Amino acid sequence: MTVIGLVRHGITDWNAQMRAQGHTDIPLNEEGRRQAERLGIRMSGETWDCVYSSDLGRAVETARKAVERHGLEVTLEVRLREVYLGEIEGSTEEERISKWGDNWRELDLGEESREAVAERGIQAINEIADRHPGKRVLIVSHGGLLGLSIKRLIPHVDTSAFLRNTSLSLVRRTEDGRWECDLYNCTKHLQD
Repeated sequence: MTVIGLVRHGITDWNAQMRAQGHTDIPLNEEGRRQAERLGIRMSGETWDCVYSSDLGRAVETARKAVERHGLEVTLEVRLREVYLGEIEGSTEEERISKWGDNWRELDLGEESREAVAERGIQAINEIADRHPGKRVLIVSHGGLLGLSIKRLIPHVDTSAFLRNTSLSLVRRTEDGRWECDLYNCTKHLQD
């Protein structure tokens, strides 16, 4: 049975400011680095065979810290990138309303569709699982991509809670090809 650990990257200044990040390559802030280090301590007590990450720096840094005690090399996968947000990248909700009005969500501002994001996320996760049958694989990505992909992987599980920074969700692919969820949105490593 293949087990996939899905991790959202640590917090960034733009997360804290509620700015849309998308493909903009914003680094972890100090708190995000501490979160990633605590995730690494948690992961040191678990077995992981390999790790994949979005190619954006905030995910890569989180992935490296998560598995540094395992000595695993992080494999970059561009399909694990966050949702492309077009013209809204870098803006806050208030700035979007000021620029485009209250109905800005109804405008075509060049955003990647949710369907396209979910499709590339599912495709990447399934291909990674196919490459590593019976293994435990860690994937570090972004809240938007992971949230949309998880909803498609395990539609029978309540995944309405927004994924927290450095949260771990565990899904496993059964012998009949279905996905089951063993853990969702867990941040016990951040609790004192």
